[in-house]
Amino acid sequence: MRVVVLTTYVIKWLIVLQSISLPQQLKFNMKGTEKLGFGTRAIHAGQEPDPTTGAVMTPIYQTSTFWQESPGKHQGYAYARGKNPTRTALEKCLAALENANHGLCFSSGMGATDAVVKLLRPGDEVITGNDLYGGTYRMFTKVFANFGIKFHFIDLYDANNINNYINANTKLIWVETPTNPTMQIVDIAACATISKKHNLILAVDNTFASPYLQNPLDLGADIVMHSVTKYLGGHSDVVMGALITNDDKIHEQLAFIHNSCGATPGPQDAFLVLRGLKTLHLRMKAHCENGREIAHFLRNHPKIEKVYWPGFTDHPNHEIAKKQMRDFGGMISIVLKDADLQETFRIASNFEVFTLAESLGGVESLINHPATMTHASIPKEEREKAGVVDSLLRLSVGVEDLTDLMDDLKRALG
Repeated sequence: MRVVVLTTYVIKWLIVLQSISLPQQLKFNMKGTEKLGFGTRAIHAGQEPDPTTGAVMTPIYQTSTFWQESPGKHQGYAYARGKNPTRTALEKCLAALENANHGLCFSSGMGATDAVVKLLRPGDEVITGNDLYGGTYRMFTKVFANFGIKFHFIDLYDANNINNYINANTKLIWVETPTNPTMQIVDIAACATISKKHNLILAVDNTFASPYLQNPLDLGADIVMHSVTKYLGGHSDVVMGALITNDDKIHEQLAFIHNSCGATPGPQDAFLVLRGLKTLHLRMKAHCENGREIAHFLRNHPKIEKVYWPGFTDHPNHEIAKKQMRDFGGMISIVLKDADLQETFRIASNFEVFTLAESLGGVESLINHPATMTHASIPKEEREKAGVVDSLLRLSVGVEDLTDLMDDLKRALG
């Protein structure tokens, strides 16, 4: 009896707390977020003070299920695989950063990519680039090809090349730009013109640029995919993916797959990404500044044969990069001069500030050997056609002091 009375008392007080108006300075109206600056959206979009306590930071709703007043009557949340308030706040924030109406978060970038391909049916065809993240290539060729979906891996330097592969079965164009790891630039607006003419879906992997540097939906894309693990999270402590769109029908289909197939992240990860997003604009500025200095330094180094960085005026499609990006980022790939695999391994293992590891986009600088790490699943012949040779190293330039990064490069390269 005492438990019932206490429970009733607590519920009454929660109702009272919810009815109390929050102090004016805690209120933040997110209508018209497109008029706000990027940094303001990164910090505030989708997030409101907690109605019961006034907490400024979005709480971690660590629950698998939610109370229902009667069967089917709830506050929009029933079971956490479908929706969780912490995740909802993150999805709204990500959508705002891409100037979009809808966002969905997944348990990984590959989970997000998987959901897009599940929009297709056996017999459908996909046109994509010949320089893809190895995990995407593996999924396309080793998983979905087995279900009767055909993939064309083509050179997208000239977007008009897409026209040579379109037929009645074509349903999706999948684009990375800049690409991983040779930083190829693909003209998103040109791809969008082609996709709309033929009623195709255009999906863009925007991981390398982040929404700070590039907004594919504004250029005509239908879906933006992010490996949230990278720049959006920014601290190498979360694995997550996201899909963002303005198309109501596509969102409805993706939301069904999202809930039905269950590749959804937990609230703790959503909280960590919300925290990371609040410094995205500050971090990206530092990544770009460090990246620019290091790219120019490496280009003049006697041990380097080639440097891939879209900020160089002679980088393929540099003018398109200038048009569709706000800056050129902190991702750089280098090809070592006259280095066999053993020498490449020696140099890759010889850094002290740069860490030899997979992934990218964190505050710390990383160095990666794509041929044996991120792109190991791609056959050697196919890798080398795209420029991913054994002597190529990929750098994710972090936000450490530039002098320390430069000294580390000088010492490791010799």
